[in-house]
Amino acid sequence: MRLRFSRGVIAIAIIVVVLAVGVSFGLYQLLKRTPRLAGEPEPYCVVNTPEGVINLIPEQAQISATIAAVAARRKLPERAVVIAYATALQESKIQNLDYGDRDSVGVFQQRESQGWGTKKQLMDPVYATNKFFAALVKVKNYRKIPLAEAAQEVQRSAGGYAYAPHETQAKILAAAFTGRVPQAVQCWYPSDKTPAPQPRTAEARKQLARALGSAAITTKRRGWLVAAWSVAHAEKYALTRVGYSGATWSNDPEADGWQAGGQAGDRQVELS
Repeated sequence: MRLRFSRGVIAIAIIVVVLAVGVSFGLYQLLKRTPRLAGEPEPYCVVNTPEGVINLIPEQAQISATIAAVAARRKLPERAVVIAYATALQESKIQNLDYGDRDSVGVFQQRESQGWGTKKQLMDPVYATNKFFAALVKVKNYRKIPLAEAAQEVQRSAGGYAYAPHETQAKILAAAFTGRVPQAVQCWYPSDKTPAPQPRTAEARKQLARALGSAAITTKRRGWLVAAWSVAHAEKYALTRVGYSGATWSNDPEADGWQAGGQAGDRQVELS
């Protein structure tokens, strides 16, 4: 016996099939675009010192490392780095913004119309940090006066009082990225790319030298500064391991910070 279906039933069946295919395709696209909802988290960094713990996104860690490197190149004290961090936290949350109030841009929200440089220059964290420190060292007694007062002398902001609340966080960042506290910076990024990108160690060292002047390790504190810079830039240069002074960081979310071991001594930071 042959079954007969009305045109209405056939039309309904076709609609159901089309809807099912559409829903399936939509779910596929959603899962493809958000592969880490139920798996690996986004890249992140953690700064861990006796004074406290701070979570950062990679961009914040990279800029923090750059600020410390530029300060070391200029042979500035840690207090200068603290002032720079507090200023950057208030102005941009330590991010390289291409917008701001009027023509303010960059980490420190410097303005082309105020003589800080061109927009292209100010969007370069190395250049912007050098300009900030060049102005800071001209502030009388900047090492001793209140942080907000020193920052305001540089920034000439409408609300100079706003820098002070960031001092505690700035001190934690400075302790870590200047290398005073060893093994204080760790980052992680997903390594699910196929094939995995090759580490760009030569490029990493070149960019480090641009901020620091030289990647040569002359003291252990400088060595830990270089190590912190390298870990902060691990995702950018596809680094999976950084070794220094008998300790190793690896791009492993299960690892609890830096691990003892490795061949790296006190005179060179190993990258791979």
